[in-house]
Parts: sequence; structure tokens; C-alpha cells
Amino acid sequence: MKKIAIIPARGGSKRLPGKNIKNLCGRPLIEWTIEAALKSKLFDRIIVSTDSDEIREISIRAGAEVPYLRSPELASDTATTNDVVTDIVKWLEETGVVVSTIMILQPTSPLRTETDIVNAFDLMVEKKAKAIVSVCEVEHPIEYCNVLEDDLSMDNFIPAASIKRTQDLPTYYRLNGSIYLFNRDYVSNINTIYSKGTFAYIMNRFNSIDIDEKIDFELAEILLSKRIN
Repeated sequence: MKKIAIIPARGGSKRLPGKNIKNLCGRPLIEWTIEAALKSKLFDRIIVSTDSDEIREISIRAGAEVPYLRSPELASDTATTNDVVTDIVKWLEETGVVVSTIMILQPTSPLRTETDIVNAFDLMVEKKAKAIVSVCEVEHPIEYCNVLEDDLSMDNFIPAASIKRTQDLPTYYRLNGSIYLFNRDYVSNINTIYSKGTFAYIMNRFNSIDIDEKIDFELAEILLSKRIN
């Protein structure tokens, strides 16, 4: 029964081209996630799923496996993480590997540490959970958020009953995209993960940076440089 880390890393990125191998504090972005997975010493296999030869070479040098390149269908904008995970697990089981547990580690979460990975596994055991999903506290009260009309009117943007001191408002959490840990049963059905038997692993906001745009990358670089210097 094997524990598998899957790191999905498509070569294309519209908002931040080449982000998965973009130099972050002297190393390709994806290396930070591979290193955290290796340091956790929890996985039987650490597999990068990519359509890029360059990502494949960098990942192998960093200590991960890249057994094959994704098909064109799995490299498209419409391919989902669910599709990618299903493809990898199918390949593993066809080669005789008995998969028990999968953790998805997005390379765009470079400040996630090996301690976060270990703590998520520990929580799974403690809760006897089917799945663990990482979250962090929402940066701003959701009571202060709303949609805007085309004319930008703020009429009733915040109902009077919602205008309270921040400390009097409930604490909300959001998905941070860093850790998805689940048993074999969820393969092909990851979208059903938010159900009974799934528990939240709360991460601090420092470790929860998720790189999507240039500003996210620049913030991650500042925070990571403080950690390593």
C-alpha cells in the first residue's frame, strides 16, 4: 500500500509564463515543492505530471519521478487536476503498484514546508479521515465584500447589520491550494472531497502563498528570502 505524492506542473501558463520553472530565490519554482515532499520522508513515490521536457529534466534532477509526459488532452486548458491524478494512478496500478493514499502538491505553493506535509498526515490519522484539505484564514472579513453593479453604485454594498468591529466578526477560512490528501476512493471523484470524513488542515498565511500572477511571485520571493537568509 503506497503513499504517492503527485505534483501537477503543466508547461503552459497564461498569466505568468513558465511559472513552474521560474527562478525563485535561485531555484526553479517546482524544486521547492519537490524538496518539501522529499524532506517529509513520507512518500513511496513522488511523481511530477507534466507535458514539458524542461520541467521533466528539472524535476528528475531535483529527485522526483517523471515516468512519462502528459498526453495533449491532459495538457490542455480544459484538463482538470482530477483528470491528471486519475491518469497517474491508473498508470501506477497498471504497473502493479497498490495505491492507498495520494497527496496533491501544487508547485505554485513554494512556502509549504515538510512540516505542513507531515502535520496533514498526522491529522488524517488522528481524525481517521478520508481526506485532509489545507486552508488558511481569510485575509479580510467576507462581510466587507460584495459584487458591484455596472454603474459602480455602492447602495447597500454592506448592510448596516454587517458593519461591526473586525474582532466581533466570525473567522472564515479559504482553500489555499497547498495540500490535498485523500485515500484511493477519491480518485476520479476529487470534486466530491468536501463531504463527511474530510477535515481541514489550517496553515498560516505566510505558508499559504499561491502563485498565480506576477505579484504573487514577487511576494513569495520576499517571504522565502526571509526564511532562507
